[in-house]
Amino acid sequence: MARGRSADYQLNRETIVRTATRLFAQQGYPGTSMSDLARECGISKPLLYHYVSDKYELLREITESHVTRLESLVGEVESLGLAPAPRLRELIRRFVHEYAQARHDHGVLTQDVKFLEAKDRNRVLRKERAVVAAFAATIAQARPELAKAALDKPLTMLLFGMINWMFTWLSPEGRLRHDDMAPIVADLFLGGLGAVNPPPVTSAASVKAPV
Repeated sequence: MARGRSADYQLNRETIVRTATRLFAQQGYPGTSMSDLARECGISKPLLYHYVSDKYELLREITESHVTRLESLVGEVESLGLAPAPRLRELIRRFVHEYAQARHDHGVLTQDVKFLEAKDRNRVLRKERAVVAAFAATIAQARPELAKAALDKPLTMLLFGMINWMFTWLSPEGRLRHDDMAPIVADLFLGGLGAVNPPPVTSAASVKAPV
């Protein structure tokens, strides 16, 4: 009879996935070996293979789980029944907050999705396109004249340019937090520089300024 999994199997496996996510984000997928992962987790390679079959399995799981979560955020916001402009603000708020909680996941999705096999990469990219389409549809509803000029998708990509790369320069230990930046991104996108309101100076005054 095959031996059953221990009660803490899923917890141990999740620890391995989280560690792999951090290593892939910091070193890149090609630059991270299973030996690196085993050493970082404090376990042997044979034990590591008890939890995951190979490095590729981890990459596929990390990227697809992250983009699936982003799809879920879109669904949650759409279920609120908000008008287009408030809906866009809420989408921005939730995405910025999610990226703050999943900085490494987003880094892996951004830099390492190209290492997925075609069928897996296409599945992830379809989910990404669905997220982009939801933002574009909201922008089109907020400003129909821009949609008629075929600007809804380009404006969406400009917006994601602000959101997606925040993890590369906004320090978690800095004065500004992601939750401070979310309304600033929305203000800037919807109203231009003159519409930006600074966050309260007490938000995190005791920590270092962002890089």
